[in-house]
This record gives sequence, structure tokens and C-alpha cells, in this order.
Amino acid sequence: MNLSNTPRAALIILMLTLPVLAQTAPVVAPHPPAMAKLEAELTAKHGDAIRPALMRGMSQVASLWRAEDGDPAEFESFVREHFAVDQATRDEMFNRFEAMFEELDGHMLEIVREFRMQTDVEQGPVLPLDGMLAGYDPSAHVTDDLFENKIAFVVLLNFPLTTLEERLSQGEDWSRRQWAEARLAQRFSRRVPAEVNLEISRVSSAADNYINGYNIWMHHLLTDRGERLFPAKMRLISHWNLRDEIKANYGVPKGIEKQRMIQRVMEHIVLQTIPEVVIDNPTVDWKPYSNAVTAAAVSDSDRKPAAPETIRNVAEPNTRYKHLLDTFNAVRKADPYSPAAPTLIARRFDENREIPEKRVREIFEQVLTSPLVPQVAALIQKRLGRPLEPFDVWYNGFRSSGTHNETELDAIVRKKYPTAAAYEADIPNLLIGLGFSPETAARVAANIEVHPSRGIGHAFGAATRDEKAYLRTRVEKDGMNYKGYNIAVHEMGHNVEQTFSLNDIDHTLLQGVPNTAFTEALAFVFQGRDLELLGLSSPSAESKALGTLGSFWNTYEIAGVGLVDMNVWRWMYENPDATPAQLRDATVKISKDIWNRYYAPVFGKEDVVLLGIYSHMIDSMLYLPDYPLGHLIAYQIEGQIEKAGKVGPEFERMARQGSVAPDIWMKGATGAPVGPEALLSATAHALEAVNTQPRR
Repeated sequence: MNLSNTPRAALIILMLTLPVLAQTAPVVAPHPPAMAKLEAELTAKHGDAIRPALMRGMSQVASLWRAEDGDPAEFESFVREHFAVDQATRDEMFNRFEAMFEELDGHMLEIVREFRMQTDVEQGPVLPLDGMLAGYDPSAHVTDDLFENKIAFVVLLNFPLTTLEERLSQGEDWSRRQWAEARLAQRFSRRVPAEVNLEISRVSSAADNYINGYNIWMHHLLTDRGERLFPAKMRLISHWNLRDEIKANYGVPKGIEKQRMIQRVMEHIVLQTIPEVVIDNPTVDWKPYSNAVTAAAVSDSDRKPAAPETIRNVAEPNTRYKHLLDTFNAVRKADPYSPAAPTLIARRFDENREIPEKRVREIFEQVLTSPLVPQVAALIQKRLGRPLEPFDVWYNGFRSSGTHNETELDAIVRKKYPTAAAYEADIPNLLIGLGFSPETAARVAANIEVHPSRGIGHAFGAATRDEKAYLRTRVEKDGMNYKGYNIAVHEMGHNVEQTFSLNDIDHTLLQGVPNTAFTEALAFVFQGRDLELLGLSSPSAESKALGTLGSFWNTYEIAGVGLVDMNVWRWMYENPDATPAQLRDATVKISKDIWNRYYAPVFGKEDVVLLGIYSHMIDSMLYLPDYPLGHLIAYQIEGQIEKAGKVGPEFERMARQGSVAPDIWMKGATGAPVGPEALLSATAHALEAVNTQPRR
């Protein structure tokens, strides 16, 4: 997960509350007489050629000008002083703004990263103070300040606010400078009060801290017979590690028992029937099937054993849904200040993603209802030699690990990367292995700093070219395991993208990629090659076909999860006074409904709640739709990389396009707009290839 381009914690605030592009034309108010007077005066002085830009600029300023900003005379004076009547002055303004906003954004982000360091990185105990520091957003007052001192109005007076329709219909013909101007103006299309920004930051940080601490100590899960299925000291964070442990237990002794137990743990989390005492607690034993809790009969941590009389078997009190509801209530306070996008849903799809929600739903449904789904499911069932079970929604048997199981992979990775520093030192070699030149690999690696993550892991890029990108992944006391390595490779993809799309771009106002789905897609390109980077696999035609089937199945799974996230947010807006218990019941119902519609016909079981397990839904504010989009985009990118023959040069070329509109970026990268067609077509060919292979 990329924290510098995606909506999490304090960085969420930049996406949610820094003003973004309006979809409708600005309202012309509140100074029409002053504007008419200025139009006549300035066109008489400088010629009719300035009229369109002048009227547009004055309208944009007037739409956000408040009484406290000045009376009509002050409005007139402001326009006379700051309207750029010639291109040379406008160029000077543009260059000044681009340089200054890189510095402003970069240093604000630097403060956020440092204030979050203790809660994000394993570097000693977390104090209550650290949660307060992580919740602080130094940029909360920046937009207010820039409107108050009228810098924001100078931008609006001289650079165009464009609509989503304009960007999608005309943007392909725009110059890079025009795109940079559009991104400059979008910062100031609404005025959200600082106190609203701070509240969003506070609840976001609280939700993030809650998720970062949601660990299950697996050796302390017992069957009803009292058997321990998992090794000592295994601590898995929900949902990421729990899901990945399901994936790791195909074809291993007692694997299906472990998978069924993890499924039951996930169900307890979603339903909030999980005993609160078992969360991140190795001093108790838990039987997920009977839901009984006792003092731990064995010790595999340095924590003091729990006294039996202190153990209370009380369910988690809907804490999961309280954090989600707190987040909703905080971001809803920004709605009145966003007339063109008056809900988080609209801001996410029309402004952040720049892909309308209706189109995203249609794309997901193309995958979910594809006739390829039952065909791939039948192949999985054949390979497993048993009927599908709900946890097989995470089946990853199409991806070969060669002759190595997860335990062996853990040993290989621990030896290679005993510390985060060891991984950092190896990044140049990993990048060379991906096809980057030695010079590029060295330069990019020097821009990445690796830390042991307290949570699952993330990438935290910089916003100014003199700062490094941060890579965080889980590193246990005995070294990095395979799960941590797999995540590290994914986050490295984010960091490399962050480096190219900031340091090597023509306009820093275009830094980044179109939306988080794109940075996820680019990270998937790296992650899918993690075994190759360990020297353990070399893809054959058969493994490539199987890999395509794996990509399709992953997209099928996460598309439903994306719909759950979208529907939960719609429900919250329709029920703004809901309690955490009501939100829990609604989320459970939505999860079941999506499952029953798109998955039950394949799996043969109804009312499954597993689609509601994803932690992103709690701390990442409608982030999950980016994952299925990311899978589809990744496949389009992979097709182009396959044609080119190497990851490195193509990855660099694509990332350097910056944050233009999604379809324009994708056409520049691959020649086609965003969509599922490439994956669906390739899946059909892969099925044919796999099904016609001779039996061995």
C-alpha cells in the first residue's frame, strides 16, 4: 500500500480535504457589478484578447470569496493587482507556484512522516503521546491560510478550474503545461475549514492505530479437541497475514484444517463475536469454533501469563464499526464545502480516481459475471480434488513456488534478510534483476529507506525531490519471513514509482500517477516477480498461462470486496445516524448479499461474510475499489512489458507520465484505455492452453 498516493491516515487528508477539481462550472458571485466594471476597465486597457481568461478568473475567485476576504472595492483592487495580462507574467507565476508548492507539500509531508514514525515503525514502545502525534496534521490550516492571505485567489484568478468532463473529453489534446495548470488550480476549488481537516486526521489516525494492532497469535488458536495447528510465535495481522496464511496452506499437512480455522477467525472479526481479550494477546488460548477462552497453557512470548480470574470472555464491542462510523462522521463534515462533489463517494470516484462510480461498477460486474468465472472455478476444484470452500476465494495454486513450501521460503528469506537494513542493501541487485540498468538501479535504491513496520507494511513516498521514499514491511525478531518479503517487493514497486514520478518528471505539479489503482498496479508488477528475484522460478509458457488464471481469480475475489466497500459507504450516507451495531449488521448483510449474488453460485454456499474482512474498509476510506482496478491495470501494463521484454525501461517510461487522467495515462502506457478486456481475453486463452495440455 502506498501512503503517499493513497488515502490513509494523514495522507488521506491531502486527498480528501485539499481542494480538488470541481465537476461543474464555478458559480459567478458575489460581486457581479465589480466584475462588470473590471471587465470594461481592463479590456479597454489591455485589449479584448484578455476577456475570456479575465472573466473565467474573476468568476473562479468570486465563487469562493467571502465577506471576510474584503468588500467589492478590495475585490477590484485584488484583480487589478494580480491578474496576469500577458503570458510572460503568467509563466513567472506558474514557475513560482510550482517551486513553492513542492516545498510546501514536501515539508508538510516530512512532518507527518516524522510524527508518525513511532506508530508506524517497530522502534520501541508506543506511548499514548505517539497516537496524538500521529494524528497531528500540520497541513490542516494550510488551505485556510492560503485563502486568508489570498495566495489561493491568485491561483484561481490566473489558472483554469476544469471539469471532469473537460478533462476526459479534451485532456488528450492538452500539453503537459496545461495538465500542470489544471492540477495547480484544483488545489483551491473548495475551502474546507481547518478544524474539519484536523478531525479527519484525528479519526483516521485512530483507525489506523487500531488496525495496526489487530494481531492474532496463531499458536494460541485451539481446535475443540485442544490441538494447536500453528507454530509458536506466529503473530498474524488481520486481514493481510490471515489471508496470506490461507494462501500458504494449500498442499501442506493439515492445511485445510488451518484454512477452515482462519476462516472462522475472520468470521468472528466481521461479526464482532471475537473475544476482545484474544486480540494481540499471547497470554490466552482461544477455541474459535466454540469461542471459548482460557489462560494460555503454553508461553511463546515475553509477556507475563494471564491469571485465569482476570480473563473476561466478552466480545469486541463493535470497535471495528465504531472506527468506520467515526471516519464517516468526520469526512461528512467536509461535504458542505464540496458542492460539486458533496459526498466522499463523489470525491473518491469523480475527483480522486477520475473514473465515475457507475463505470467502476460496470467494470467490476464485467469480471464478476464473466462466463470465465465458473470455468476457472471448475479448474480449481479439479486441481484441489474436492468441492470449493469459501476460503478458496483466496486460492493461489496457479502461482508456482517451485519445489519450495512456505516454511522453506521463510528460511530462505530469513537467511537473506535478517534485518530491514539487509533488504535495503540488496535493493540495487533486486532492481537490476528486474531489468533496470545498474546506474538507474543505484540511483533509485539510494532514494529508498527501509524500516521494520509495526503494521503490515506500506510505502511512504516523499513530496519534494530532496527527501527519500520510505519502505516499511514486517520484520520479525528472527528476521524477515516470506510474507514480509512479498510485501517488501510490493512496496518497493511503489517506492520506485514514487521516485520516477517525482524526481524524473517535467512538472512537479504532475507528480504521482492518476490514482491509487495505478500505483497499486505498478507495485503488483514487482510483487508478481518476487520468487524470480529470489532465484527460485523462471516462468515458462505454462506458468505464464497459470499466472493469468491467478490474476483473473484474484480480480474476481477483490472486485466483490470493492463492491462491499462501495455499498457500505452508500448505506452510511443513507443512514447517517446509525449506531456501530447497526453499521455492523448492515455490513454483514451487504457482505452476504454480494456473496450470494456473485459467489454462492460458484462455491455452493450462501450467506458467507468473508468479503467484509478487509482492514482497508476501516482505516482507508473507500480505498478498496482501487485494488480490482489495480489488478486490471496491472494486467494491461504486464502485456506491454511482455512486448518490450524488460520490466525496468517500460516501468520507468510509464511512471514518468505523472498524474494525467487515467485513460490518457493508460493509452500512453499501453495504447488502450482502462478496462477488463485485456485480462478477460488473456484468461480465455490461458484456459484453453491449460485445458489442452497433455496429462502428465
